[in-house]
This record gives sequence, C-alpha cells and structure tokens, in this order.
Amino acid sequence: MAHTSEEKAPLATDSGGSGRLGALPASPDVLFVYGTLQFPEVLRALLGRVPHSRPVSAHGWRAAALVGRVYPGLVLADQVTDGLLLDDLTPAEWQMLDDFEDDRYELRRLPLVGGGLGWAYVWPGEETLPGNWNATEFTARHLDAYAARCAGIAARRAGCLGQ
Repeated sequence: MAHTSEEKAPLATDSGGSGRLGALPASPDVLFVYGTLQFPEVLRALLGRVPHSRPVSAHGWRAAALVGRVYPGLVLADQVTDGLLLDDLTPAEWQMLDDFEDDRYELRRLPLVGGGLGWAYVWPGEETLPGNWNATEFTARHLDAYAARCAGIAARRAGCLGQ
C-alpha cells in the first residue's frame, strides 16, 4: 500500500499471530535489527524500554528500500549491512516484536561478521527498490509518527491481553 503522508506511512503489520516463534526449533536468543528497530524511540514505544544492544554487521545482505513502505527488508546481496544485536529480550518482548513484524518476514538465523549468529527478520525479496533503505531520511520524515503509531500498537495489544 503506497503512503501519501507521514501519518499514513505503513507500519509493519499489527495484526499479530504470525506464529514464527512457535515454529522455531529453539527459543531465539539474540535479534539482529537493521531498520526501524535500531531506533530507541521505536523500541521504547513497542517494548516500554530500550533493550541492551551492540553494533554488529551481517555479510551477504542488504537493508533494501521497499515499495510503499517506510521500513526496510533484509534481502540477499553482496553487501554488508550494519545493525544492532539486541541480546536481552524477554519472551514477552520477542512475542511483541514478532507480532509487530510484517507477516511476510521470515525469522532466520544469520552468521554475523566477526563470528556468532543472530536471528533476523528477512524479507522475501519482493517489492524491493534498487537502493538501500535510508535511515537518515526515515529519521527526518517518519520517525516521530512511526514511533507514535508503534506506541498505539503496543497499547492496543496490551489491552487485548488484559495487561
């Protein structure tokens, strides 16, 4: 869906219930984030806090700009994508992030530059633009409204769960 204004910019789905976490052979431990989840404002809006993180990179991937979306998708490419590794997510926070992410993302374990593995939400490769996602442009044009909408998603989810 194309957006026409900052307020209408699409977020990742908030419908929930993707079931990706339940389909994994083991509980995920660390999450590699490369797009909007790198922003403390977005994490705070969704989780109520900013989890511990450290800078990491993944070789063989790019954070692709997506058609009609303000968030990126991680797709195979001969590039290195920088991001953060979130390493202290609770099971409830994992579920919130999994529910938040667009249902088309696939949760995969990727090797990281320098060693180690991290789980990441990988885009299926459709509807990508030739360029990489631009975090500076996202910050200037969409971050405030995006974070506010994320807070609304978290509040609705908490209300549905009776929290």
